[in-house]
Parts: sequence; C-alpha cells; structure tokens
Amino acid sequence: MTRQLDPVALQFGLNTFGDVSSDANGDPVPYPQVIRDVVAEGVLADEVGVDAFAIGEHHRDDYAVSAPDVLLGAIAARTERVRLSTAVTVLSSDDPIRVFERFATIDAISNGRAEIIVGRGSFTESFPLFGFELADYQTLFDEKLDLLAEVLKEGPVTWSGSVRPPLDGVEVYPKTAAGRIPTWVGVGGSPESVVRTARYGLPMMLAIIGGDPLRFAPYVDLYHRALDQLGTDRLPIGVHSPGFIADTDDEARELFWPHYARAFGRIGRERGWGPTTRDHYDAEVAHGSLYVGSPDTVARKIAATVAGLGVDRFDLKYSTGPVPHEALLHAIELYGTRVIPMVRELLAERVPA
Repeated sequence: MTRQLDPVALQFGLNTFGDVSSDANGDPVPYPQVIRDVVAEGVLADEVGVDAFAIGEHHRDDYAVSAPDVLLGAIAARTERVRLSTAVTVLSSDDPIRVFERFATIDAISNGRAEIIVGRGSFTESFPLFGFELADYQTLFDEKLDLLAEVLKEGPVTWSGSVRPPLDGVEVYPKTAAGRIPTWVGVGGSPESVVRTARYGLPMMLAIIGGDPLRFAPYVDLYHRALDQLGTDRLPIGVHSPGFIADTDDEARELFWPHYARAFGRIGRERGWGPTTRDHYDAEVAHGSLYVGSPDTVARKIAATVAGLGVDRFDLKYSTGPVPHEALLHAIELYGTRVIPMVRELLAERVPA
C-alpha cells in the first residue's frame, strides 16, 4: 500500500556520525578538527540545496561527535534553509525533557528548522557511561518515548513511570514558535517498533543498512495499516542508508572501500560477525543498501528505493569510516547539485500524466 509519488514534495537528507577522518598521510584527524569539519559539511549541505542535515550521537573513539545538538546549533547560526536533525538521539540514555529543551533552543536559533530523530542507537556504550543498566533496555526506551511524546505537545505534562519521578502538570520551556518540534522514530525493522511509532503518531525513519531495501515494504504497509486502524492521518516515512558519491563509479567504489572495510571490520570483530569482504561490499553496492557510485548511478538507485517503498524522504549517510574531509565535501556537492535533481526527474517520469 504505497502512496502516489510526489517528486516535488520528496525530501532529501544527509547523515553523518562524525567518523574520525584521515588526513593526506592516512593518519587520524584530531577530534576538534573533525568537529569543525562536520560543521563545514552541514553549511555546504545548506548551500547546495539539501533538505535536512542530521548528526548521530556516539561515545567511542572512532567518532568525534558525542553532543550533536551543540554542532547543530553552530550549523544553525551559519545556514538559512536546511533542517537540522539527529541520527539518532539515543533516547534510552538521555532525558526526554532535556532533549526537548535543547532542540527547542536549536529551533529558536534556526528560526524553526529543528527536528529530532530518536532511536535506540546502534551501540550501547552510552548505557554504562551514563549509569543505566542494559537489562532495562526495553523499559528505558518505551517509557522515555512515552514521556517525550507528552512533552512534544508543549502543554502541561502529567506523566508517571518507573524510570524517573512522576510529573504533575509541569510546563517545559522554551516553547517553540510552531508549537511542536517535528520528531521521527528510527526503526530498524521489528514489527513492534513499527506499530509503536504509529501509536504515538510520529513519522517513521527506516534504518536500512544492508540487503535489498525493498524487503522493508511489509513494514511500510504495516505502518500505513496501523495508522488507518488508529484513525490517524498519513504520516511521512523516511529511509536512512549509507553510501558515497564521486565523479565516476570506479572512483567512488575504490575510494570508499578501504574506509568501509575498516569501519565495518571493527564493528564486525566487536559483534562476532564474519569478516568484511570485498565480494560482500560489491554485492551491496550492486544490489543492496549501499548507495555508492557516480551521481547517475546513485540517483537511479535512490529513485528505485523511493518508488519501491513509496517513502517521503531519503537520507544518505555519506560518511563511513575515515574518509577524508575533502572527499566528503565533494560527495555532498554532488548529492545536492546532481543527485537530488536527477532523482526528482526520474520519479517524475513514473508519475502518470
């Protein structure tokens, strides 16, 4: 059950986790410079017409960004139109009230361009760091999402649960000009997560990081059915997937491969996965959820995903591993000036006259 494509309304975002990049000698760039580089990347995204720029939250040595909201505030002061988001805010180890307060402040700085994407996160290092038990993983997310949903209404908050003291008619400040901060829930693909997102009346961002993206079509249909059963109007659905763009297919594949291998090789060793092989990488580029190639190749692959799933937004995670900052800037420029217009043209050809 997919919606009629609207190429004009379709939104395009860029995501980064602030991966520690490498310099010309292949050495790690210092954390302060990586943070400044991410700000420059967000400014460029605004200049080339990207709709949203999202920064992830991590607390480990291969990522420089642990406080994405601070960077988003810096980018807000230097941009005019791009939406400023997280990818994701790890709500389980954060305070929903503080999350709202920070993003309401960004919303004011940016003149209404803040949004939040909440999720469980792809790592668990924030739990022991902030004094939470992994055994409470499910309860923490469920209750904190419930509280955030109340706070987002920007009225008096009355709430009770097991993870913090209750609230009785509490007002949270600052209020936003629009009366609400757009907030998505990042979903990795469990039916329970899909239905919960619909129940709270929040848009869904599908994190698709491997395999055929169209295998997520049942989750899109489930979300639509759940909204229908709840009597809720249709809400946006987005896709978040990794990729990289260069001038040619060969250049993109060869430049990105060693950085992808390093990043996923480390994650694989930590989680007991098999080795990250070139064959697997090439298969993901050709048929899976790895959007690597020239602007033409990446645009055609994005258009196929958007059309196949009927989604409203596509976010490209443009940085994976220690890709040099200069290559990331070029990828952002190609995404904004060539990929996005081409995707719109390809999708317009699919819309019946």
